[in-house]
Amino acid sequence: MTSDPTENRPYAARPVRIGVQLQPQHAEYADIRRAAAKAEELGVDALFNWDHFFPLNGEPEGKHFECWTMLGAWAEATERVEIGALVTCNSYRNPELLADMARTVDHISGGRLILGIGSGWFEKDYNEYGYEFGTAGGRLDALAEALPRITARWGRLNPPPTRDIPVLVGGGGERKTLRIVAEHADIWHGFGDADTIARKHDVLDDWCAKVGRNPADIERSAGTRDADPGKAGQPLYEVGTRFFTVSVGGPDFDLSPISDWVQWRDEMNGS
Repeated sequence: MTSDPTENRPYAARPVRIGVQLQPQHAEYADIRRAAAKAEELGVDALFNWDHFFPLNGEPEGKHFECWTMLGAWAEATERVEIGALVTCNSYRNPELLADMARTVDHISGGRLILGIGSGWFEKDYNEYGYEFGTAGGRLDALAEALPRITARWGRLNPPPTRDIPVLVGGGGERKTLRIVAEHADIWHGFGDADTIARKHDVLDDWCAKVGRNPADIERSAGTRDADPGKAGQPLYEVGTRFFTVSVGGPDFDLSPISDWVQWRDEMNGS
């Protein structure tokens, strides 16, 4: 009898969820909004953008829109899906301000915000907008310092958030990032094949043990650009990933693969 490959991964008891990341580049906002509405209609669980000021691919000076003002609009334009950035750059906003922004979008959306956050990496954003780029290690240290300030500010705001806003931390660095995840995050988001993700899960579990955190408390998430859930999703599922986010780019925002992902989710969840 073959053993269950996730039997020693307690977080694998979670249900499968499907997200869509609409890359806010090379498109008019009306096109992005239509894609958001369509993704919700197709039945996805979460809708993400990203936190950059310029396109990450294609024409480097192409059309692009800001992350958090867009999330405020999505909070009004959607009804069911969770929304968030994949991921917010910690460097671009004071932690107390970001906490207040997140609390506000949480209320506008009726409690559907995920605070996705990372240390930042896209040097053009920093240079063009006047932020100090520094070093990767320094940016990670700043993220570790900011996360307790964000949660502390949530406890002081009036009114407070509608719920304990889930914190998603993106990145796979094994010495610093995954320690930060173990200490502060509700969701870990990474990229890579099943072997890579399985190793990251093991490292994260080790950090959880060191900081006294139950690894089952952290949902395991991964990004993909693959249209085939059987090819892309199944191997990651077998190592404990339960949250799958498909990236979709503008200006056309082809959502045709999403129905297959939603159907696969329902099959995996037995619904």
